[in-house]
Amino acid sequence: MMKQDFDYIIVGLGGLGSAALYWLSRRAHGSVLGLDQFEIGHVRGASQDHSRIIRLAYHTPAYVSLARQAYQSWDQLEKDAGEKFIITTGGLDFASKDSSIPISSYLQSLEICGISYELLDAAEIMRRWPPFRVSDDIHGLYQSDAGIVAADKCNAAHVRLAQEYGAQLHAGSPVTQIRPMTGEIEVKANGRIFRCRKLIITAGAWSNSVLAHFGKRLPLTVTKEQVTYFRSPYLRDFQPDRFPVWVWLDEPCYYGFPVYGEQGIKAAQDVGGMETTAEGRTFAPDLAALHRVQDFLRKYLPAALGPILYTKTCLYTLLPDRDFVIDSVPGFPDVFVAIGSGHSFKFASLIGKILSEMATDGNTDCNIEPFKFSRPILQLDNPPKNFMI
Repeated sequence: MMKQDFDYIIVGLGGLGSAALYWLSRRAHGSVLGLDQFEIGHVRGASQDHSRIIRLAYHTPAYVSLARQAYQSWDQLEKDAGEKFIITTGGLDFASKDSSIPISSYLQSLEICGISYELLDAAEIMRRWPPFRVSDDIHGLYQSDAGIVAADKCNAAHVRLAQEYGAQLHAGSPVTQIRPMTGEIEVKANGRIFRCRKLIITAGAWSNSVLAHFGKRLPLTVTKEQVTYFRSPYLRDFQPDRFPVWVWLDEPCYYGFPVYGEQGIKAAQDVGGMETTAEGRTFAPDLAALHRVQDFLRKYLPAALGPILYTKTCLYTLLPDRDFVIDSVPGFPDVFVAIGSGHSFKFASLIGKILSEMATDGNTDCNIEPFKFSRPILQLDNPPKNFMI
């Protein structure tokens, strides 16, 4: 007979859900079920690609502190898996001195948290990394701990280790009904009924569809984003030991990577895509967004340009203030939800750990106060949106 009763069920097994599955399975051997409506490792959401940026530099001390803890969680996963998932390259955040995203907030946050950094002028940026072409009105923040987190490998390790710890997975199992009952929660997925004591929702762009079972809705904006890999003729200059991950801190915001996962250089615009829905999105590249990235590279990083290897799309699920949600669902203390707002993968293993602590212990030592479901902006019918971070 197929097991029906579990202590914990997780709905959605992307970056955050696979991490929650792993950390819960370490605590609750054999009593954790993961459900995903698609195949494990599907490309319809936000988490599957070779790389994501990991960095300590952030615009608030709360995020810097959380990022420091995220490194510790990834280190624990690396030790458990016997694999290396973090590739340290250093990270450069650069912009004009009157940019829409002031570097000063990043500097202040790092200083408050006691993190070392360097403030570089244009000449020093080009001396260290000759491919950059920047004028004297541009400066940069360099932080040596930044780098690449191997996204698809991390997701696979979370899932594999969770199964080794006894977790069960059901792929191709869309949830069609959730019923809170006295002392338990009933979940119907792919025609089967499962029961649990605690439920975790990590459904990304499908979050409101799952929250609807509890009469809840968040003001989410879903966008179709994309990254492009360019076959530069100068790949030697962009190797991870010679070139940093980088972010252009202005609006529009761009970011990129040294060579990793493909024989090409990955670059993209942050929140450069059009609004869509999880069900209505396409996978076709947005040529206007691609041209904006090419224009940016042509101006500031021309050596990165080359033939396009491919463009890959994903979904951002954005809260209006661009902060996460990591909380229990109001009125349902045994149901937890996490939404990453398009910048959470660097924190994914830590967020999974936080969710496991909340579900098993009822609390966490991490500061998740900024990420409440009930914060005022999320209660507005038409909240103002600010996606710059």
